[in-house]
Amino acid sequence: MSEGITGTDVLFVLLGAILVFAMHAGFAFLEVGTVRRKNQVNALVKILVDFSVSTVSYFIIGYSVAYGVDFLVNAAVLSGEAEAEGYAFAGNGYDLVKFFFLLTFAAAIPAIISGGIAERAKFWPQLAATAILTALIYPFFEGIIWNGNFGLQEAIENMFGAGFHDFAGSIVVHAVGGWIALGAVILLGARRGRYTTEGRVIGIPPSNIPFLALGSWILCIGWFGFNVMSAQSIGGISGLVAVNSLMAMVGGIIAALIAGRNDPGFVHNGALAGLVAVCAGSDIMHPLGALATGGIAGGLFVVAFTFCQNRLKVDDVLGVWPLHGLCGLWGGIAAGIFGLEALGGLGGVSFVAQLVVSLLGCAYALFAGFVVYGLLKAISGIRLSQEDEFLGADLSIHKIGAYPEEDLR
Repeated sequence: MSEGITGTDVLFVLLGAILVFAMHAGFAFLEVGTVRRKNQVNALVKILVDFSVSTVSYFIIGYSVAYGVDFLVNAAVLSGEAEAEGYAFAGNGYDLVKFFFLLTFAAAIPAIISGGIAERAKFWPQLAATAILTALIYPFFEGIIWNGNFGLQEAIENMFGAGFHDFAGSIVVHAVGGWIALGAVILLGARRGRYTTEGRVIGIPPSNIPFLALGSWILCIGWFGFNVMSAQSIGGISGLVAVNSLMAMVGGIIAALIAGRNDPGFVHNGALAGLVAVCAGSDIMHPLGALATGGIAGGLFVVAFTFCQNRLKVDDVLGVWPLHGLCGLWGGIAAGIFGLEALGGLGGVSFVAQLVVSLLGCAYALFAGFVVYGLLKAISGIRLSQEDEFLGADLSIHKIGAYPEEDLR
């Protein structure tokens, strides 16, 4: 019986890992549809290679930083068929699929950043940043929140009456990725021709709305693995998480539709804004609280994206700071509001704890973004030359465009 339960848990977590892995195709096509045609190949290659680099760095270093577990033992021990001194892995390779599942979260960090720095970032320095972020920067914060490292969660609970609650990563994944991206985008600078010397904004329309929409759809579907399967065992699965994710998604869509005046880019990103925001409290909110959380996130994304691009003159191509950074921040805070029993939630959260740790997490990520990309900028440079940017990342980096036959004309 125990082997059957363990095997079921392995399958459950593995399916979750596969669903979240599939989300990286969503990240890719969301970027492909948003950037200009001369940068579409680069978007596809970046997401795939970033995932590969993330896998190696998280396997060798990152997972150990976060959870104190390494995989430098033989396969019999890893699969749970044998024991070694100091190592006791669960049967059926459960710990291996758990790594796979949590890896897909770690790899979301460079995938998020990719959309912000699109069309003008050098390829190899970005891969170096990916290795650093998934080996050290992200796992350090992940371990504090999800593994109780350094006793900070215990201290927060003693101080505020409840620990910081982030069920599926509004802060740990999305806000961290979005605020790191903000630092990278600021250091990189705007795309050439995006703003005039007089400060006028030059519009750069998406290259392919169907691809953009496809990316959003893939992400929405995979997100139910992202949220629901964060339980990490079949016994912990909750239909509440699924319905709350659904309600937040539709809330984000409707709010972005209204605030964005029917703009398809806002509508499809509104769904993602709602899902980003509900991650933290999806296991404790009432569905109406989740609907409100998603609706506020959808409106926040539209307003923040417009303000970021037009007023702050920060050329965040896919709006990853408004989408993941700000909506993720809102999600961490929202868990401390709509998770309260007074508002129909399950309770066990502190608004003050959610507010304080959410802000600290964003500050940590922004600082890390400036440090990592600042060092890379000083060492190797992080931006394409003016000529290569004009030519496009596809031809200048990969020597082939998205439509090779047209390049021959």
